[in-house]
Amino acid sequence: MQKEKDWSIDDIQNIWQLVSKLHDGQKYGGGNEGERVEYINHIGSVVFEVLNATKFTENMNSDLAVKCAMLHDTIEDTVFDYEKVHQLFGDQVAKGVMALTKNDEIVGSLEKMRDSLSRIKQQPIEVWAVKMADRICNLYEPPYYWDDEKKLKYIEEAEIIFDELKDANHYLADRLISKIKEYHRFIGITTN
Repeated sequence: MQKEKDWSIDDIQNIWQLVSKLHDGQKYGGGNEGERVEYINHIGSVVFEVLNATKFTENMNSDLAVKCAMLHDTIEDTVFDYEKVHQLFGDQVAKGVMALTKNDEIVGSLEKMRDSLSRIKQQPIEVWAVKMADRICNLYEPPYYWDDEKKLKYIEEAEIIFDELKDANHYLADRLISKIKEYHRFIGITTN
């Protein structure tokens, strides 16, 4: 399969060092009560999904996809802003990361997601792929403190992401729909 562009391992190592520092100390709830997981684990998981997708996707700009995957939560969750991402990584990466960033001026999580999806759809398909990979990773296991209502809402959001972005990358679309189906096993299970 032909790749549009490969990445530089030195660039990727440098970006990984940067995002590791930027997300240092951030944690999210694991599947077991009281469990806290380093946030960089999520970033790595999204990168792994994107890297794997490059094996099954022709004409994918792997450089753009991997960089956006590594930086996808940078503007939203760290001190980095659009200008800094643009300065260090250029226009295409900065626009992709910005599209993947929720607009906090919008009220309501569903509305924020729909706005982000609208902006993502104006970007190259590699950015679409990062969003699907992000949700795939978030469907492995819910945080222990989520109730069934939150889990069902998350499934609903995942189905919207699938419907909006499935045409960008068939491999990731298949993975996403599979994870949505598997996620139903968590309904009715609580650990607290």
